[in-house]
Amino acid sequence: MCLSNSSHVPGLFPSLLTVSALTRQIRSTLEQNFPSLWVEGEISNLRCPSSGHRYFTLKDQSSQIRAVLFRSQVERLKFVLQDGLEVFVLGRVSVYEPRGDYQLLLEALEPKGIGALQLAFLQLKAKLEAEGLFEPARKKSLPQYPQRIGLVTSPVGAAIHDLLTIMHRRWPFAQVLIAPVAVQGDEAVGQIVGAIQALNELGELDVLIVGRGGGSLEDLWAFNEECVVRAIASSRIPVVSAVGHETDVTLSDLAADCRAPTPSAAAELVVPDCFTVRHHLGHHQVRLERSMRSMIAARTVRVQVQTGRLPEPRLMLGKFVQQVDDLERQLYVRMKHWCRNLQMRLLSHQSAIWERNPLYEIHRQQRALIERGTRLVRGISGCILAKRHQTELWVSQLNQLSPLAVLARGYSIVHSLRDGKVVKKSTDVSAGESVRARLHEGELICLVQRTHPPS
Repeated sequence: MCLSNSSHVPGLFPSLLTVSALTRQIRSTLEQNFPSLWVEGEISNLRCPSSGHRYFTLKDQSSQIRAVLFRSQVERLKFVLQDGLEVFVLGRVSVYEPRGDYQLLLEALEPKGIGALQLAFLQLKAKLEAEGLFEPARKKSLPQYPQRIGLVTSPVGAAIHDLLTIMHRRWPFAQVLIAPVAVQGDEAVGQIVGAIQALNELGELDVLIVGRGGGSLEDLWAFNEECVVRAIASSRIPVVSAVGHETDVTLSDLAADCRAPTPSAAAELVVPDCFTVRHHLGHHQVRLERSMRSMIAARTVRVQVQTGRLPEPRLMLGKFVQQVDDLERQLYVRMKHWCRNLQMRLLSHQSAIWERNPLYEIHRQQRALIERGTRLVRGISGCILAKRHQTELWVSQLNQLSPLAVLARGYSIVHSLRDGKVVKKSTDVSAGESVRARLHEGELICLVQRTHPPS
């Protein structure tokens, strides 16, 4: 069937849609019918552009779906995403309109079979073990009778109270220098590293105790951060790690010169005959932590309820973020191609310019001019020599024919004073007439006394 006029199309296809309109309807339908849901799968084809977002494929044995984790969620991850990692993801189904692909916009991601923090712990532990940071050969021995002890811990926690009480009771001669730091939260890592470095620069301490009281893995996580572990390992002063309870093992414990199961045990290790008093305070700490967890859980539920009522801006911005990444990749390819073409054109123009450089022609003409000048000088010199020889020959011939040459042999030329003519015959003058005789050198004025006819 052939349509002869485009104006007939609306009558033939009353529900005609553009591709963009159809895609928007599909995206709206998916987002309305598929709220946030958990999906299990394996990460594949992970891509990490400079924007900080993460793009990958979530697959199982028979199917796959694209997934996007935006930078704000990536920054909250404690572990590193990698291909082949099995995960549980929380996200919403949407459509990336420029390509018509349906995908998951992720809100949370947890590794399968192991917690996120535990996975991050194992990844960093493997990395530092490969560098030899936990080798026993690197450990320094503790002083038997320390005189100056540095404490890197919270100034308000139960740990410092226990440490000071036990050390003062068992070893009152020791001087204790406290570097107060936060032991959890966003500021804890920087403060702990700075305190360890400052006490090492002081250089008057015998031993350091770095630690805090017990808590959850999240509470203790500051002591699993890489920069804290490296600061402990690089300390010139022996370090005792006293983080958490006996069952709590952190990377700081592995990097320290000695690990104490509790801060109280750390005091027992550092000073002689140390007793522990931390059990009573630990009970109150557990109750406080339980109360805080309950309060945080209740507040978290309220926040989640309120969050569900708000429009999700990530859904609106998601497609634009992906478009920016696509355009960035296209711009990079085109700029690279443009720069390559421009470089080829530049080399071509440069070659043409060098071929037409006037200096080449000037140098060639200069060489030709010098060669012609040399030939001209040589020709003129030869011509002058030839002319000189010819002139000398003519001068010689003239000298031979010159009457002056005859005069040099003793002859003279006589001129009549009457008319100045040369006297050739005796009949040209008369007796009593004066004549001038020209000699080789000078002249004579003579008076003719008589003449003789020619014989």
